[in-house]
Amino acid sequence: MEYKTYMCVICGWLYEEEKGLPDEGIAPGTRWEDIPPTFVCPECGAGKEDFEMIEI
Repeated sequence: MEYKTYMCVICGWLYEEEKGLPDEGIAPGTRWEDIPPTFVCPECGAGKEDFEMIEI
């Protein structure tokens, strides 16, 4: 299964499932749907609802 990338539509920060976000306690390979709904963008603080999947 392919990993996906999600972009914050507010500031453009990218969450890459393959890399995860270890500094925030999100292991590499963590699927977007498995990230808590309380997640906020580490760059601008936007909520999870402000992210969209993008094709690279």
